[in-house]
Amino acid sequence: MSAAAVTRDLIVTHTRALKLPGVARVFESLARQARDAHWPHEDYLHEVLSAELGSRHESVIRQRLRDARFPEVKTLDTFDFPAADGISATQIHTLARGEWVTAPENLIFAGPIGTGKTHLAIALGVEATKHKRRVLFTRAADLVRQLLEARDARELTRLHHRLRRVEVLIIDELGFVPFERAGGELLFNLITDRYERRATVVTTNLLRFRKRKRLNAQRIVTRSLAARDSAVRSS
Repeated sequence: MSAAAVTRDLIVTHTRALKLPGVARVFESLARQARDAHWPHEDYLHEVLSAELGSRHESVIRQRLRDARFPEVKTLDTFDFPAADGISATQIHTLARGEWVTAPENLIFAGPIGTGKTHLAIALGVEATKHKRRVLFTRAADLVRQLLEARDARELTRLHHRLRRVEVLIIDELGFVPFERAGGELLFNLITDRYERRATVVTTNLLRFRKRKRLNAQRIVTRSLAARDSAVRSS
């Protein structure tokens, strides 16, 4: 085995030991470029370290996407804005920059079935992961069931703390599956706990309210949100 081959194997071993996968992927090709272009050693080192930083950034984003538990990945590029009546592409692309997550603010996507609410919620969640934000997608009925189980097991505080670490919580389909008032109160308390601490996104078909003496649990939660947060309506 040549001296160059021994050196290469040692570098690969070192990159594994130091957990530098980005360096392992590019050091040889960059070394050839450096020799051909007569780079200073500092330039070569800069390029190698930049590749490692890029690799780590992409790795974090991939992990954030996995942790978000999206049923499928949706992006803004694949959303048909011209066909979506009442949706402002400018407003959505402004939201994609993520200032609302930093603020933090809540978003409500409200409208009938098939108007793209879930698509937009997921797409904004995907954009948040690109900024290394912790995102979690859940359907409202599943979240309420989880809250009820945590309450019965006396682990509700622990669940709140865990969800508070999530920077963008996406609650999908509020109102599509009915749940009891106790579940609505637990969900309301969770959103209140997150209010002005973490961003929450809700998709629902319950924003338009009729005058009633009694409101069901989902409408109580949605009306409370709509009274103080940003709503995007899908007609």
